[in-house]
Amino acid sequence: MTESNLNLFHQHACHLRLCKPALYGVSCALTVLLFQCTATAAIADELFGLGGMVQSQNVEKNDSSYSWQLEYREQLNEHFTASLSYLNEGHIPAHHRDGHSLQLWMNTDVVERRLALSVGVGPYYYFDTTVPSTSSTAYTNEHGFGAAFSLASILRTETPWLFQLRANWIQTFGRMNTVSALVGVGYQLDKPSQPKPSYDRQERWDQTCNNEITLLVGRTITNSFDSERSTALSIEYRRRLLNYLDWTLSWLHEGDNRLIRRDGVASQLWVVKNFMDERISLGLGAGAYLAIDQQANHYQDSDRVISAISTLTGSYHLTSRWSLRASWNRIVTNYDRDTDVIMGGVGYRF
Repeated sequence: MTESNLNLFHQHACHLRLCKPALYGVSCALTVLLFQCTATAAIADELFGLGGMVQSQNVEKNDSSYSWQLEYREQLNEHFTASLSYLNEGHIPAHHRDGHSLQLWMNTDVVERRLALSVGVGPYYYFDTTVPSTSSTAYTNEHGFGAAFSLASILRTETPWLFQLRANWIQTFGRMNTVSALVGVGYQLDKPSQPKPSYDRQERWDQTCNNEITLLVGRTITNSFDSERSTALSIEYRRRLLNYLDWTLSWLHEGDNRLIRRDGVASQLWVVKNFMDERISLGLGAGAYLAIDQQANHYQDSDRVISAISTLTGSYHLTSRWSLRASWNRIVTNYDRDTDVIMGGVGYRF
């Protein structure tokens, strides 16, 4: 694509007021591609949950709040690791912020195969519910890029369980910067020496389970200071395209919670990986969400809105046909109606 075509595309996106969701969709797509590339070269896979405190670094006042983090780590080789994480920075006054970070880590063993020290750096895409500076609305949803710098020490045991002590410094270039300290527990999903599923079993799954229909129910949480809630419903069709790549088409009903009354169709591409002898599957998806919001008539006299959507998902395969699935969707809008849609349901694979 030429430079003039790129400029034309950018101008058209801005005219549609889709720049922020589009940028987020691009960042998620890059994340999907990076993790698809590293999946085949991975040595070990680790999943962590951490909790602790965060402090803002404002000029006027340093406020503190709780913080928690979910992190997936893939060891690339002896000294380098890639990670994808979700960081919730709590409820600092006038800021309810969270975000996703993709980081590259350099590791060194202090005590061989027991205690490791790591330093990581990477981009951070944030979602901040904050007070608007120029409008009369109660809140606004700001989106933007920053950088995440982290230090971590990881203690390994004779079992798959791990322990991590972590510090994050989030730099958002003109917005609120934060420092957080967390401690948590992790689990090594597949050890490098663990036997792989047999060829016959892998072939059976590939040939008979390329499609999945899932019914889900859960809660919609609006990203406002009051976090209005409503009941959410969804039906999802999933198709395996490649070994680590899925595609989904879903209908999503977000319910009615005063601020939104939204239904729509979402299409996403996913990077996915199976663990535990094909029983557990984890995935990250990103795509577009075409919705009708009956509460959004103030927005350019139209109730049709195209937003970005990203989803973290996990499934447990009860049998070769039936599975349980949990999904956490983030709807990224350009009219201050971001939502989290957290759902669980039952799927049938065929």
